[in-house]
Formats: sequence, structure tokens, C-alpha cells
Amino acid sequence: MKAYHGSSVLFDSFDLAHALEGDGKVKFGYGVYVTGNYESAAHYAFNKKRPENKDYYVYTLTIPDRTPDNCLSLLKDVPVCDSIIKRSEQKLGISVPAEAKIEGIPFRKYLANLLSGVNKPVRQMTDKATVDGEKAASNFLLSIGVEMIEWPRDWKKPDGIKNYAVIDDGKVHIERIDKVELDDKKHLIPGSEQQIR
Repeated sequence: MKAYHGSSVLFDSFDLAHALEGDGKVKFGYGVYVTGNYESAAHYAFNKKRPENKDYYVYTLTIPDRTPDNCLSLLKDVPVCDSIIKRSEQKLGISVPAEAKIEGIPFRKYLANLLSGVNKPVRQMTDKATVDGEKAASNFLLSIGVEMIEWPRDWKKPDGIKNYAVIDDGKVHIERIDKVELDDKKHLIPGSEQQIR
């Protein structure tokens, strides 16, 4: 599947050791953040933590094809895929509470807290998680065959373009790198794309 990644740093391969060097957050899960939209990737190339970087790159990538079994959807009102729940329960040796199964976000947070040793009521377990917990949840998901986490680029258009966190950086392959220019609002200047690799 084709995807894009924006960065103010030029590199040859993805390495999750650098995952928190963007905005320093794990808002949608721990993994390589990519998007299905070139213009969005260009916008994400601006790094608030490194405003001195004035070079912007868009990486055209191939990532695993998305299937219901290998992708945890974070879409609102979409329950976690039955096969992901079943594999999780088998590996954990416990039943996942109903509150954690209703959508991908509470499920991911529940796993993050459970795997990092948090023992609180389910409502709190599905609310917030630490970065270490998010890493543990992603490693767990990968161990049961979930290769990516998905959310909409625009939450008001859930059927539109998707963003992904690919959990295994070895499954993200660079096909092309373009140097691009951004306007004052950090949006792509059309026609500025120049292939450099």
C-alpha cells in the first residue's frame, strides 16, 4: 500500500528509536506515522521542535496492505475487530472488558495500561496511558499480527483519507524522496516538488 511521510530530516530508512523526535507525542499509538495524502505529509514535514530546519522532505513509501485482521482502527463507533480481540485474549489469558472493546482508542489505552502494570478501574484504564505503555501496547499488537493503527486524516470525514502508525519500522520501505517548499502556513507550495532520491 502506498503512503507518505513528511520530515525536516533527510534519512535512508525508518528507525523507531527516533519516533518521539517529531512532536514528542504518541497520540495515536507507537509506530511510524504515515498518511495517505501527499499534501498532509508535506505539512507534517515542519517540525515545531526544530524550526531552524528549513528543508522539507516528503517520503513516498510502501507499507503493508491494510486488512481488518492486521489493522487496529481508531474510528469512532467502530468496535475492535473480533479476531484482534480473540488473539489478544488468548495471549493475555484474560477477557478484555466490554468497555475496552467498543472502539480502538479505549482498547489501545487499556492494553497500554495493563501491560505497564497499571491496576485501576476499567474506565481509568481506557483513558490515558504513558509513552512506555503505548510502546508496550504496540509491541503486543505486533506480536499478535497487528501491523498498523489507523485513524482518519479528518475526523469529520471518517471515510476519507487515512493516517497510520506502522508498528514495525522494517515494514516501511522508501520508494522516493522529494524535497518540497512550504508556504507561511506550512502547506505545500504546488509545483515545488523536486525528486532527490
